[in-house]
Amino acid sequence: MPTAEIITIGTELLLGETADTNTRFIARVLRRLGIDLYRTQTIGDNAARIAETVRQALDRADIVITTGGLGPTVDDPTRQAIADSVGVTLEFHPELWEQITTRIARYGRTPTENQMRQAYIPKDAIVIENPVGTAPAFIVNVTPLPQAGEGPGVRGKIVVSLPGVPREMETLLTDAIVPYLQKHFALHGMLKIRTLHVSGLGEGSIDDQIGDLEKLSNPTIGLTAHSGVVDIRIAAKAESETGASRMIATVEQDLRTRLGANIFGADDCTLEGVTLEATAQRGWTLACLEVNLQGTLLTRFAQSGHPAYRGGSSSQVLTKGLAAETESVRKRWEATTALGVAYSQDDEKQDIYLILITPLGEAERHLTYGGHPGTARRWAVNMALDWLRCSAQQTG
Repeated sequence: MPTAEIITIGTELLLGETADTNTRFIARVLRRLGIDLYRTQTIGDNAARIAETVRQALDRADIVITTGGLGPTVDDPTRQAIADSVGVTLEFHPELWEQITTRIARYGRTPTENQMRQAYIPKDAIVIENPVGTAPAFIVNVTPLPQAGEGPGVRGKIVVSLPGVPREMETLLTDAIVPYLQKHFALHGMLKIRTLHVSGLGEGSIDDQIGDLEKLSNPTIGLTAHSGVVDIRIAAKAESETGASRMIATVEQDLRTRLGANIFGADDCTLEGVTLEATAQRGWTLACLEVNLQGTLLTRFAQSGHPAYRGGSSSQVLTKGLAAETESVRKRWEATTALGVAYSQDDEKQDIYLILITPLGEAERHLTYGGHPGTARRWAVNMALDWLRCSAQQTG
């Protein structure tokens, strides 16, 4: 399989003024194609640095994809930088200039002289017309394809330059670049991802139980921790989606056997959604009280839109005790079940107090958190949700 690198271009990205959403989108497209992505970088609007970065990337990868710097202004240097990186000049394309002026005219404007820069493309590059913007994209073949009679050779390395505007980039990548990559590199395989979500176990504990699976080469297994929830990513490469799904299913079954009910869902499932569904399956309705959580718990329940959730209350301090106030919230919302979560912090420790009132009775928990205060509330909510989920899923 070919390898790729992504270079996002724009000083505004380095200054934190604009969020980079392009890298994630491109990475997911490459993943579906089975192309290995080993590195991503962000470079400011400097032609020399961009050119050097592209040259270095071409030493390592078969495909270099850049986004940004294709606009009409002086600080849009990507066209010249790409030309410099592969040792060619820029060429003016009258047909591109005509397309650009026609598109600008649709806005009732007359193109300015500087917008002509967008019609200059590195010599011998493949021009990709932009149907949703004024900045054309282009593909530069760095290593020519083998000629007839020369044998299979090595398929040419390429540089793909796309606009930085996300919608324009997404359209051109999907409609034009993906088909080109499939043909140019004779791509027939694909990579499929399945993500299992685990609660109630720490990352270290999970690693201890599935460490041998993390050494597999295909599918590959990876862990990502999220303050009380751990994702297990299964990535399989195969010639077809059916083949990849079969490989994933085998490993997933092994993981579920080892980790059991701690796996609460997969892919787009959320802990709050699964918890509320388990509550509903039990025939319960839910109200909640949060104390000093800044809306973390209430927001997640409300955004789920699940009918089992009746409503809740948020406060900064307790006046009557967590149990009494949680029971009061349960009655106010006429729910059969109530979850109370309180967070407190001082110079020495962070405490989380939980109470769960269900038709089966009342239970309390006290947890301490040793991580950063900025993630404590999310951790507290995930621990509380997991407790409610397990309680609702218990038999009897």
